[in-house]
Amino acid sequence: MASQEYLDKMKVRQEYRNLWHTDLMSTIQRDPPYCCLAFWCGPCVSYMLRKRALYNDMSRYTCCAGYMPCSGRCGESKCPEFCLCTEVFLCFGNSVASTRFLLQDEFNIQTTKCDNCIIGFMFCLQQVACIFSIVAMIVGSDELQDAAQLLNCLADMVYCTVCACMQTQHKIEMDKRDGMFGPQPMAIPPVQQMSRLDQPIPPAAGYPPAAYGQPYPPPQGYPPAAYPPPQYPPAGYPAPGYPPSGYPK
Repeated sequence: MASQEYLDKMKVRQEYRNLWHTDLMSTIQRDPPYCCLAFWCGPCVSYMLRKRALYNDMSRYTCCAGYMPCSGRCGESKCPEFCLCTEVFLCFGNSVASTRFLLQDEFNIQTTKCDNCIIGFMFCLQQVACIFSIVAMIVGSDELQDAAQLLNCLADMVYCTVCACMQTQHKIEMDKRDGMFGPQPMAIPPVQQMSRLDQPIPPAAGYPPAAYGQPYPPPQGYPPAAYPPPQYPPAGYPAPGYPPSGYPK
């Protein structure tokens, strides 16, 4: 029952219309220092981003942002800072994904196909590395063991790189939310809008709804749509007839 509920939430998330301020491929160009910081100090960056996503109000904190079965059962209300620290170090991948889902549900952001391919490649590479390690352990071949170690190193490198890009993407999105790219920061939503597990379709908080079907203004120099049709014959000219007036019949 719970699994079906989470699948339904994932389907709803695919219908969101807003996009990330920058995609995963562009995060290194947009903020190289922060991307390097997220690569080398991933858990610390995850802690700071989750706290910032909660508008620095730790009374809103729930383990894994309410998206996991353990959420709300870990004593978060007693010591949220310690629980968040435990989450980012022991469940680093879940902490990054939970912050991502939190921002997506708050601002109705969809993940592009390119970003989905990058994330999917990361997971597939980890699965392949795991399979090679199991086969190498069963067979006992030195060549397979070397290939498995190489794949494990490659999978770990891709995992750390993608997580760093994802966290940089979250940081840039919150910079946009806090008004660093515009004249006015967005208002803090109520507490009940921070979690979307009990709502089928979350409201459009922070971002204005997209307007569709609005007519475009007429080009400059063209008459408006309500311009009256031209008169025939034009004013000041006689009606066509033969012979014209003034000529003898």
